[in-house]
Amino acid sequence: MLEIAGTGRTWLLSGPTSSYAVHLTEDDELLHLHWGPRIALADAEALAVRPLPDYWPFESPLDGHEEYPVEGGPRFVRPALSVRTDERRGTEWRFEAYEEAEGGELRLRFRDAGLAITLHYRMRHDVVERWATLTHDVPDGTGGPLELLRADSATWTLPEREGWRLSQLHGRWAAESRLVRSDLTYGEKVIGSRRGHTGHQHLPWVALDTDATEEHGEVYACALGWSGSWRIAVAQLPDARVQITGGAGYDDSGLLRLAAGESFSTPVFAGLWTDSGHGGASRAWHAYQRAFVIPDADRDRPVLYNSWEATEFDISEEQQGTLARRAAAMGVELFVVDDGWFGARTSDRAGLGDWTPNPDRFPAGLGTLAEYVHALGMRFGIWVEPEMVNPDSDLYRAHPDWVQFQPGRKRTEFRNQLVLNLAREDVRQYLWEQLDALLSSAPVDYVKWDFNRCFTDAGWPGEDYPQRLWVDHVHGLYALLDRLRAAHPNVAFESCSGGGGRIDLGVLARTDQVWTSDNTDPLDRLAIQEGFSQIHPARVMAAWVTDSPNTQLNGRVSSLRFRFVSAMAGVLGVGGDLAKWTEEELAEAGEWVGLYKEIRPVVQRGDLYRLRRPAGGLSAVQYVLGDETVVLAWLQAQHHGEPVPAVRLRGLDPTGTYECRETGEVHRGAVLLHRGLRTGLKGDLDAAVFRLRRL
Repeated sequence: MLEIAGTGRTWLLSGPTSSYAVHLTEDDELLHLHWGPRIALADAEALAVRPLPDYWPFESPLDGHEEYPVEGGPRFVRPALSVRTDERRGTEWRFEAYEEAEGGELRLRFRDAGLAITLHYRMRHDVVERWATLTHDVPDGTGGPLELLRADSATWTLPEREGWRLSQLHGRWAAESRLVRSDLTYGEKVIGSRRGHTGHQHLPWVALDTDATEEHGEVYACALGWSGSWRIAVAQLPDARVQITGGAGYDDSGLLRLAAGESFSTPVFAGLWTDSGHGGASRAWHAYQRAFVIPDADRDRPVLYNSWEATEFDISEEQQGTLARRAAAMGVELFVVDDGWFGARTSDRAGLGDWTPNPDRFPAGLGTLAEYVHALGMRFGIWVEPEMVNPDSDLYRAHPDWVQFQPGRKRTEFRNQLVLNLAREDVRQYLWEQLDALLSSAPVDYVKWDFNRCFTDAGWPGEDYPQRLWVDHVHGLYALLDRLRAAHPNVAFESCSGGGGRIDLGVLARTDQVWTSDNTDPLDRLAIQEGFSQIHPARVMAAWVTDSPNTQLNGRVSSLRFRFVSAMAGVLGVGGDLAKWTEEELAEAGEWVGLYKEIRPVVQRGDLYRLRRPAGGLSAVQYVLGDETVVLAWLQAQHHGEPVPAVRLRGLDPTGTYECRETGEVHRGAVLLHRGLRTGLKGDLDAAVFRLRRL
């Protein structure tokens, strides 16, 4: 809901439990008023007449109060907007008008000489979406270009509190999404990526609180929807006020150059407030993404099998058929052929860019295998990495100028590959033609889209403003995905980047799930999945059961039970070498797959409660959907004589009665909430699933 004061200078957006308010002064200063529990328009108007603090000359009264600080004038905070022309630098805007657009979107329009600025606000559930549109708007269409040195999506202002604590998700390859919380101190905390993609090192999300627990207390959280380089800066100002600024690009050296008439819209920087703790914030993020971000989120994701760990590059049609038969017998619903099916791809040294089936491995193309997989009752998927090229490929030999490179400098190869410049229209058109032909040549139902290296030599010889590559590459990626989805609406897409290197709200708007991490060790995954769940729902979190010992990483030995229960916390997949699994293992795996299909709607669509953190002993999560509840519990290790505590459930009706399908026991809701559920776990690396139904 959007409400506007009679003056036309105070605006209030409200969701079910929260409100967001801004005010424009007579001097056209846009001030932040409120972000927090739901208030009335009269409350916002009362806040609007409160005077700003009277600061000494070495501080600015605007700092910490402006809604979207610009460079120039009496300001010393980090600017959200920094522009320059041949004549000047900085911004002195004047307000032009406001507009209520479709869906309750608020648009505030400002102008400064040849720059038109529109600030966008939209409340979805209790999530506020914010972004900005910048247009080089000159009356006669003439004049020199305007350079956007920095154009952030939004600046968020927190209320005056003491003792702020910052939550963030950090990591590296195979150890992504690690949750860390620390006290916020004076100065700035900056996280981001200068790698050309979202990155394994940080997810573009922060949360701040003063005394919140998992289920109680105020939490303010922000997430950026951008799949390239990015930056979020959290600043505690000298007067202890806190602001969060974020957007595309990592530094201020130049984002884009706009010719007359050109525009740039920043990515969405979304924020939410809750007084239900970190768990409540996560559930609000999950509900928002299922309702407004993820395509076809009401469709449950299938159980998949991926052949990579079984075969790596040594694949053949006959071998894939053998794996497919075993996967189908287990109950798998989607069979995916990973790397090695195309071009001269017998190792990671050749073939990337040549997206036609290898004739020695698939003489009749992919159609024969795809049809065989369909006949087994499964869908068929393939792996691609369209943004990359090997120097040893037909594509590179024909078009060496299509990659990112700096003239006169060595072309850096990571994993024996270079990055194609998707900012170029001819590159995007080539990829469209190749991928459209591929998806039209065989009944492909699923595409795993990978991105296995960062930008290093991000040059664009011949381009007047080569810095635009960093932004335009992402726009090119989005355009290509959007075009493919429109042309092939029944094909699902997964975002992968060497595991969890490209996970954000921007790519999630165009893909059906993400590959959470290349680390499939079931114990390591518990911590990765805990961090991932802070913002993203189980509906998009792909998780595999692979071999034991874990041959890819740490050699850990674990039971099928522990591996399956760990992976059942998200979108279940299997990635082991089924040709080496015993008949007993295959039969047990089939039982776990069958159980997952029963609980899948609750896991993928239910409300998540993190009951106990994976901190060395017992950990557990719970999903609630209507009258159905699912609990997944894991025991990492148990010392002799150490009792395993009961797991106190959440989200239940204390007056209700619940039957456990595993034990047949009937429990009162109040007892489960306050006394807990006994798991019966013991020893090391034990796990269990509990299904409860309200009677």
